Formats: sequence, structure tokens, C-alpha cells
Amino acid sequence: MSAPAPVPASPPLRVVIADDERMVRTALRAILTAEPDLEVVGEAGTGAEAVPLVRELRPDIVLMDVRMPEIDGIRATEQILATLPQPPCVIVVTTFENDSHVYDALRAGASGFLLKRAGADELVQAVRLVARSDSLLFPAAVRALAAAHADGRRQAASARALRGRLSEREAEVLRLMAAGLSNAEIAGRLTVGAATVKTHVAAVLAKLGVRDRTQAVIAAYECGFVTPG
Repeated sequence: MSAPAPVPASPPLRVVIADDERMVRTALRAILTAEPDLEVVGEAGTGAEAVPLVRELRPDIVLMDVRMPEIDGIRATEQILATLPQPPCVIVVTTFENDSHVYDALRAGASGFLLKRAGADELVQAVRLVARSDSLLFPAAVRALAAAHADGRRQAASARALRGRLSEREAEVLRLMAAGLSNAEIAGRLTVGAATVKTHVAAVLAKLGVRDRTQAVIAAYECGFVTPG
């Protein structure tokens, strides 16, 4: 009897690094390329360089510094997400987690953010987590940013309108997403299968017109569907 054919390994996640400091790019590259499932395919020193590079290389993940010359990370993120039919996930790299620029980047479409003081393990885990898209990156910080920037003058009608678009179960899933639960944790809380949760999450994203759970959480806070505390 012949031996079973080996299961092909998944291709590595392809990463582009955009940061105006060469030493930072070198350090990030060294950390990522040490992992067999991660591959750095390009580097950019400005937002203006990052946009065409990402369009050319079509990576899975972009590590995007917020503050860069010519075009900052916020505008670069907007341009990348607006011009590619299947855009990469963008992780904003920043010095301060409560910086308003971080929230602007998340609203522009970034899937999460990473502090520059983060350790090597945190960096690698962040890239893998965002690529899976089944939970928030640093959920407590994302929730705090969303709550801090929510408009206190928002009308209850906005929350009611959102509830009207979602089924009861979808609304429940959105609340759990906003609490930072992963798909597996939501499945355990609701006593349903992971595939069912994935279906509900996809429906929530479609009805809210957003591309990932980070954008869904921000929308939930901004319209008052979820409130701080």
C-alpha cells in the first residue's frame, strides 16, 4: 500500500512593512521572518511609497506606521482599502494607544493597532490574529477608543434603526463582538457551533456595510447600539 500523500502546508502570510524609520523596519522584518508562516515581501518608508507597493505585491497584511511623511498612515490606509478589490488587513503601528490618529486609522478601515513597544511575541500573534479575522486585536483598547470617540449627542433613533436591520440573534452576536469575544467564545456563550457564529458575523458585517469586526464594533458604538460600560 502506498503512503498517503502529504498534506500541503499553507502558504506563509505575506507582509508589507511601512515605517519611515529604517531601524524599525529592520527590527520588524527580523522578528517576522524568523517565523516559518510569515514572509516580509516589501518595505516602504512613506505612505506615498506604501500605496503603490501594496497594489503591486498584494500582501495579506500591512504593518502601517501612523505618522509618516508625504502621506500619513491614515490616508495611505484609506487609499489602499479603496482601490483594491481584495485589500489586505492593515495593522496600525503606533506609539500611543489613545492617540486620536489611531482611532482615525481604525475608522479609515484598519483592522487593529499595535504599540511600538510591543514584544516580538505580541507582534507575531497580532499578525496571525488579524489574518484569521475571528476576534478583535487588543479588544479592551479598541473598545476604549470607540467609547471615547463616540458622539454623546447621537440619537436613540440610530440605535433603533440598527436593531431593525439585525435579527435578534445577529444583534446578540454584535453585542458579544463589541465585548471582545472571539468566534469560539461567542459559540460557547450561545451554545451553537462555530460555523453558525461565522455565518451570523458575516451577516452582521454585510448589514452594517463594514469589512471586519473592528469596523462593526466602531459602528455599534458610534450609533449608540452599544454604550460604554
